Amino acid sequence: MLAAIVDGLSWSFGVVLAVALRFEFIMDARGWISTTVLALIAGAIQIVIGYATALYRGRFTYGSFDEVRAVGVIVVIEAVALSLIVIPIGPAVGVPRGTLLLAFPFVLLLMFGVRYFARLVIERARKPGEDASPALIVGAGFIADKLLANVTTDPTSPIRPVGLIDDDPDKRNLRLRGVSVIGTTRDFAEAAQRTGAELAIIAIGRADSALLRKLSDRAEAAGLRVAVTPSLNTLASGEQSISDVRDISIEDLIGRHPVDTNVELIAGYVTGRRVLVTGAGGSIGSELCRQLAKYGPSELIMLDRDETGLQDAQLGTSGHGLLDTNDVVLADIRDVELLDRIFDERKPEVVFHAAALKHLPMLEQYPDEAWKTNVIGSLNVLNAARRVGVSTFVNISTDKAANPTSVLGHSKRVAEKLTAWAGEETGMRYLSVRFGNVIGSRGSMLPTFQRLIADGRPITVTHPDATRYFMTIPEACQLVVQAGAIGRAGEVLILDMGEPVSILEVAKRMVAMSGKSIEIVFTGLRPGEKLHEELVGSRENLERPFHPKVSHTRADVITPERLDKTGWMERMFASPRNNDTVVIEPIRLPKGAEA
Repeated sequence: MLAAIVDGLSWSFGVVLAVALRFEFIMDARGWISTTVLALIAGAIQIVIGYATALYRGRFTYGSFDEVRAVGVIVVIEAVALSLIVIPIGPAVGVPRGTLLLAFPFVLLLMFGVRYFARLVIERARKPGEDASPALIVGAGFIADKLLANVTTDPTSPIRPVGLIDDDPDKRNLRLRGVSVIGTTRDFAEAAQRTGAELAIIAIGRADSALLRKLSDRAEAAGLRVAVTPSLNTLASGEQSISDVRDISIEDLIGRHPVDTNVELIAGYVTGRRVLVTGAGGSIGSELCRQLAKYGPSELIMLDRDETGLQDAQLGTSGHGLLDTNDVVLADIRDVELLDRIFDERKPEVVFHAAALKHLPMLEQYPDEAWKTNVIGSLNVLNAARRVGVSTFVNISTDKAANPTSVLGHSKRVAEKLTAWAGEETGMRYLSVRFGNVIGSRGSMLPTFQRLIADGRPITVTHPDATRYFMTIPEACQLVVQAGAIGRAGEVLILDMGEPVSILEVAKRMVAMSGKSIEIVFTGLRPGEKLHEELVGSRENLERPFHPKVSHTRADVITPERLDKTGWMERMFASPRNNDTVVIEPIRLPKGAEA
């Protein structure tokens, strides 16, 4: 109601002021009376229109840009409509023809001015308290602006922005939401000293792990705690909001690789199709299911031999883990008869093959299991897919298949060759996707390190020079799903995982972030393990025809008839193993060696 009265008075005052200025405040009684009547009519019309359009009934937040735009449109329309009446009859009643045209700029100025003042008062009252942590916002772009819009108007915010940090010289004089750019990323120490900042928040939506490491190191060197905003992909999916700031994690520092996803391409082969995922209960498989579900397949069939894993996958896609619907299928890819029956009954059109044994040292001890699951199990899935006419088949491979030195690598390399054979036979999109370590998967390095640190036990690192490629599970799966849209029959698609990361540096960072005193000991490389992993084989040629982060190469073809388990097992136990890459001898250092 108050807003309506203020706007009505703005019209009344604006009309009177316009006429008074026109006559230099010298008018007869008739002119003043006519002007006052017109002013009251204009004010009343504003109030009536405002209520009719819900402007004064909570349609917009007072002082918001949407509300200001609506006010501007109403004022202009009213000014034009009243002018059509005043221009012909105004002189007869002592009102100048151009009164409304002169008045409406004053009216807008008054209405906008009142709203601006109200916003200033409200925002000042809503600012974070002095007990909030003073923070430097790193980045002065879209993400920073949205973050500031949230925290500077929230009195309960634990963050109080005191300055912006940005390396763009064009932004050195920029001021966002009342917060100024006060330096570059090389000025953390000076900026912290000037502002009393205790926290640095990295608000760069497309920051990869290399940039995050650099910024984190500089901020920590200045004595600042480091936090990060959600990535653009996470924000776009609605999983997190811009104000979900959290402490930077080791996952951010080694595996964050923002991905551009072409939704139309993916929708073209997933939406409305029957999609089956093997290994759906695993770390990669369950995330694949969660992402695929967003594209609206007609059926999403989640297959695994691990019932607990299937329950987790169902929780991620359906929001429940009742396990009483046919979207979850309990089966082993080694069981060819059961697998054939499932494919015959469900007739999937798209298959993501993520089922595999993946632990390198375990398969060195039990190579027969690798053959049964990674080779024969994959062949079973391929044959079932071929028989029911699957049009897109994506085999999830590993960087250990490039110049393989391990049982795991050799078994996955054979699976790549079998997939290429199936693609050649069918002419359909049967392809493999190869990438390195995914962060946070069950039994992987980071959870192991975290468990050791939590228990206060030494972290075991195989070799001080060992490096690995890392990517977060969601980002890897985004590229896998993208690859299914752009891959061609028989290809191996290789995901760009940035630069390899030192395992020792990861261990050191995790110890430093824990605040504990933890030893790092070296155990030596295990049989079949490489010092440095490779994503590309020595005889493979790459091209990037479609996506900047996905390279394409061709896989050699092997037919099922040429599979030779005896010969394969002999190579696995050869000494030295028959590999393209030389086996590196283990290095054993004394227990408790300093990193």
